[in-house]
Amino acid sequence: MNTYLTGLGTIVALELRQRVRSVAWYVLLGVFALLLLIVTVLAFLVSGTWEAVGGFVYSIVIFFVLLLATLVSPALSGNAINGDRDAATLAPVQVTLATTGQIVLGKFLAAWVTGLAFLAAAVPFILIATVAGNSDPGVVAVSLLVLMAEVGVVAAIGVGLSGVLARPLFSVAVTYLTVAALSIGTLIAFGLGGAAVRSEVVSTSRYIEYGVAGQEYECSEWQTYTYETPRFDLVWGFLAANPYVILADATPTTFDRHGNPVDLFGQIKLGARHAQRTPDLNPVDDGCVPTPQGFVPSSGPSWATGEEVIASTTPSWFVGLGSHVLLAAGALAWAWSRNRTPAGRLPQGTRVA
Repeated sequence: MNTYLTGLGTIVALELRQRVRSVAWYVLLGVFALLLLIVTVLAFLVSGTWEAVGGFVYSIVIFFVLLLATLVSPALSGNAINGDRDAATLAPVQVTLATTGQIVLGKFLAAWVTGLAFLAAAVPFILIATVAGNSDPGVVAVSLLVLMAEVGVVAAIGVGLSGVLARPLFSVAVTYLTVAALSIGTLIAFGLGGAAVRSEVVSTSRYIEYGVAGQEYECSEWQTYTYETPRFDLVWGFLAANPYVILADATPTTFDRHGNPVDLFGQIKLGARHAQRTPDLNPVDDGCVPTPQGFVPSSGPSWATGEEVIASTTPSWFVGLGSHVLLAAGALAWAWSRNRTPAGRLPQGTRVA
């Protein structure tokens, strides 16, 4: 076991040394920190109250880190294996005592650590937002853990595809497409799917008919209207695979005195949970209520608060995160299978020990 870990550590160290020697890497971190500074300042300026400013800014910073990490990580991990093969540096490693599993896993861990460097660059801004708004430790801990997991998922997908596809440019492009499918494609599928699946709604209503002053209210006859409504509750599962929804849904929600979320985590979670609710296909709107004094206007329907909606619906983050982990593990396993030595069939021009 110690020998395996030693070999794995050697692969990780070699990968990290190759990455940090590049000047472009430090320039990229500097640009990332500058963008975070701008976003943090703007978030503080647009926040409504000082009580909610910390939670709002903190959620903005975390989502921005996830955005940039998912944009940069495919470029750093998508050519980890086939890039070394093209440079003729993979074959010398394969003839050592390092196993294929150590090589693939080591490159994945190095890509993950590289992605987490962006989170490290965001630590000052996270601390400012946390202290300013007295953020809940549970919110901070859970959001950071989920963020690190999602960065690892993207790194694993990139490394896995780099071991499966022969051309570095193609593997990087496919990694970006996979990330785009999870981040944007799930939203498109949710929107189009909900709009395509529709149900008929039969709405029944009646209202007050105002007469001459001094006379009693009279209520109109019941009227029935028929229309169609989209069924987003049947396709909300697409949202469960979205990394931003996973992050928001897993993070504990803080509410104000009216039961509304105070940060972006809670607002996104509330939107996703609303999609789970089945629409009323036979609504009845009684615009007047009979009393001994005659008909009087009703107080209208009672709307559930955000806190009530979240409490009455089902969390989905563990399903989405589990599917991401399975996808990442499958990509790494596929890369291991394609790079085992001695190899059988290889694409033309492939270098392998």
